[in-house]
Amino acid sequence: MERDTLRGSLLMALAMAAFAVEDMIIKSVAAAMPTGQVLILFGLGGMVIFAIMACAQGSALWHPGFCTRPLLWRFVAEVSGRLFFTLAIVLAPLSLASAILQATPLVVTAGAVVFFGESVGWRRWLAICVGFLGVLMILRPGLSGFEATSLLAVAGMLGFAGRDLATRAAPKTMSNAQLGLFGFAMLVIAGVILLSWTGGAVWPTVAQSGTLAAAVAVGVLAYMALTGAMRTGEISVVAPFRYTRLVFAMALGIAVFGERPDVMTLLGSALVVGSGIFTLLRNQRQKA
Repeated sequence: MERDTLRGSLLMALAMAAFAVEDMIIKSVAAAMPTGQVLILFGLGGMVIFAIMACAQGSALWHPGFCTRPLLWRFVAEVSGRLFFTLAIVLAPLSLASAILQATPLVVTAGAVVFFGESVGWRRWLAICVGFLGVLMILRPGLSGFEATSLLAVAGMLGFAGRDLATRAAPKTMSNAQLGLFGFAMLVIAGVILLSWTGGAVWPTVAQSGTLAAAVAVGVLAYMALTGAMRTGEISVVAPFRYTRLVFAMALGIAVFGERPDVMTLLGSALVVGSGIFTLLRNQRQKA
């Protein structure tokens, strides 16, 4: 069991590193072509890979569960989350957008109370409030350090939280490959919506095509590593490694884009991550 837990923790850290690299690549490519087009090409590449995986596993590309209410809600949430968070990492500092994204588990915990009737004690409610305080410290509404583009990250974070909540109600018969195919299809739809608004599609160069192919490969690796992590070892130990994404994102933001997170952003990030880890651990203790 300890070996499985170690493996799961390493897989989670690998997934978060890959997601951070994926965000970095998308931010870089979007400087040369419309963001909507980047989403479309990235989504199509992921769809092809997961379609091949589904066929190799003997799974159908279409599942009746795609038309159920939970998946339709997941559709709306996934599209909005992908759309707004991609805009956030393109227009706002990568480290800032990634810091706000770390509040997703807190929103999911609060949403589980509202939509699934789960019980949350006062300690976890306090942790949720502290986490949201950390988000406010990062955003700094009304202060000189406030960046309007950071609100895109908030909208994306809320979309991803809605996706996670809807996924819990998804049919259990759907394979990971089918869910992956569904998720990347949402990227395409989000890209079409954005590109129809902005226009300006360009023919990608060989270098840009290669970079996008690398982003697809990293994105699929991240998804598979995340799935493997959540199915290996003790979740109470593995899940907190999700927050390593912020470390990787800040490192890439500093090294690649020359970002310099200020003290308020770092303190707010610490509150968000700390409260999220406490909530996860407390939740697992309640189940034990």
